[in-house]
Amino acid sequence: MDVFRYPTQEGFDDLLMSTDGKVLTCLWFAGSRDENKHPLGVVETRHGTSLPPVIHETCRWLDLYFAGRQPDFTPAYRMDGLTPFRKAVLDIVREIPFGNTMTYGDIAKRLKTNSAQAVGGAVGWNPICLIVPCHRVMGANANLTGYGGGIHNKIALLKLEGWGCFQ
Repeated sequence: MDVFRYPTQEGFDDLLMSTDGKVLTCLWFAGSRDENKHPLGVVETRHGTSLPPVIHETCRWLDLYFAGRQPDFTPAYRMDGLTPFRKAVLDIVREIPFGNTMTYGDIAKRLKTNSAQAVGGAVGWNPICLIVPCHRVMGANANLTGYGGGIHNKIALLKLEGWGCFQ
């Protein structure tokens, strides 16, 4: 499986992404804890050359996002290993608007479960960061809890989106 690098602007680690040739299958920050859950092959940096269409589309989405705008399209992606609980959690995460946040507890209440910790596990499992905006999920009282992509990236993403105390 080819892995493609997306060079980000200063303040963020680069992003890595993979595809099955048709859809995006993984998107994560290079060097992050998330890297351990993704298959790694040869990292190719083919900017300016022929990219698979979904990688080109994802790069276009990332260009818009890192320009501080919510893209009006979503690249095709697939999440393998999606249990019903993970799907329910990530469906809610996908609904969190650009520049807003939600707590693990808020998601647990919507799902009628008492386990914010189980919600945290499902959020942490997310293989498609940014597009499925798990960085917008916070601990109680807007506490910046861990982020598989690195807490420094989470803070930088929230700043980019103009969130709350980071404006």
